[in-house]
Amino acid sequence: MAADDTAGSGDGSEGEKEMDVKVAAAEDTGRHEDEDAEMAVSAHEAQSLSEDPAVEARNPKKWEWAVIFLCFYGFMSSIKPGEPFITPYLLSPEKNFTREQVTNEITPVLTYSYMAVLVPAFLLTDFLRYKPVLIIQGISQVVIWLILFLGDTLLQMQFMEFFYGITMACRVAYSSYIFSLVNPALYQRVAGYSRSSVLLGVFTSSVLGQLCMSVGNITYYTLNAISLGFVSFGLLLSLCLPWPKRSLFFNRTKNQEQRELTAVAVKSELDLINPKGEVPSSAASRNSASRWKDSVFVQMLLEVRNVVKKPNLRLWSLWWVFNSTGYYLVLFYVHILWSKVSDNKKVYNGGVEAASTLLSAMTAFMAGYVKIRWNVWSELVIGVITAVQAALLLLMGTTGNIWVCYIAYVLFRGFYQFLVPIATFQIASSLTKELCALVFGINTFLGTILKSIISLIFSDKRGLALDVHSQFLVYFIYFVILTVVYLVCAAVVIIRHYRNQAGARGGANDQATPIELSPVAVNSEAEPLSNGKSAKS
Repeated sequence: MAADDTAGSGDGSEGEKEMDVKVAAAEDTGRHEDEDAEMAVSAHEAQSLSEDPAVEARNPKKWEWAVIFLCFYGFMSSIKPGEPFITPYLLSPEKNFTREQVTNEITPVLTYSYMAVLVPAFLLTDFLRYKPVLIIQGISQVVIWLILFLGDTLLQMQFMEFFYGITMACRVAYSSYIFSLVNPALYQRVAGYSRSSVLLGVFTSSVLGQLCMSVGNITYYTLNAISLGFVSFGLLLSLCLPWPKRSLFFNRTKNQEQRELTAVAVKSELDLINPKGEVPSSAASRNSASRWKDSVFVQMLLEVRNVVKKPNLRLWSLWWVFNSTGYYLVLFYVHILWSKVSDNKKVYNGGVEAASTLLSAMTAFMAGYVKIRWNVWSELVIGVITAVQAALLLLMGTTGNIWVCYIAYVLFRGFYQFLVPIATFQIASSLTKELCALVFGINTFLGTILKSIISLIFSDKRGLALDVHSQFLVYFIYFVILTVVYLVCAAVVIIRHYRNQAGARGGANDQATPIELSPVAVNSEAEPLSNGKSAKS
């Protein structure tokens, strides 16, 4: 954990920093896993993927209609009114699975599936240029609801969770796709459009599902049929999407052309010097090794090791790994907890998910306007919020009142989403666009591995197979441990900061500026979430 203090910001412009904060402004329902990471990654792809702005300027209507259509696709693909009611449906007489089967045999498959397909989906998204992965996602959605609609065995429900993992891993394609359509001048605007369309879709879906259940009094079977219709329409829309010509790592059109021209020029010079092509074997070997080392992906992997050397990046990356692990485990199992507390008498899952989505969007938006010295207070803020989340988990795991459980869940999500845009900014502001994408991908993958380990030990039938209340007690202990670590690190950082500050005041007034823990300059206060250049000596 980062006990050191650091400025931890990069050379990015103020405009870019504001955009980075707003891109991760909120989060979907629990099964829309790690969209925050995906949006953070795609936010940084915009400048790398852009073509000449004059191209878009000459064809304004073309990209405008493409963005509108993609946002419409994002909205429609998010409407699945039966999603908040999957767990009650599995436990209902219509499916008649036991709570132990859902908790210990069905739900854990989701985490394992997501871990298995996350890296291939990340690479294929870039290599295939987005659209094929969106089509795969659409097919997976249809398969999910077909299984829920027609399946009735334990193995079939496990396959349903497997396809849910594929769906979540493919969501990065939508997050990245939109930036291949426009130039960097439109970066912030289209990021807001794409994110807002998904949030509006999730909110609409939750409200629609709750209205169908509470007002329409329809069965879960009918609600699933409605959801199947929506996801089928989303699949048809994905087939109509335009196919981008460029992507981040494997389809770098302009840069690749420049490298090829350079290679041709060098080859021509070598041919003139050595017309018979008698290049020494040692030189050829060096050239081969150089080409391998100069590849974009390898260079990014080599640069990742420098990230762990920067305390601020290390802190927020570890927060992303450990806190997101606990957060998503709660989201995966909270519906089972609700079904046990309420005994499936009256189900308000859709309304609660809608409220939590709305609050998450509000808290994430508010985070963009918080002005404190994050290089000093990051650990303390994280520690306090993690402590509050731990208390909310204890309340959820021990209360017998379903409304208390609902409110605690809404607040739990809101506190997590408050820190997401801050973490996005703190990590992204110090990195290049490509390295940022890789770091967020690695953080997400490590978090998924940790989720799988915890699920295997505590949730899976092959492990301890704890009931849902015992699992929430485990999550409470997990967050308490994180709180203690964060607060200890906060104490170290704050004490070190004020010691350095006192030493600087007591030293020679004509001499050097303090190290990275020096007071922030006045002009830095105008910059939201500032731990940027002005905090450096």
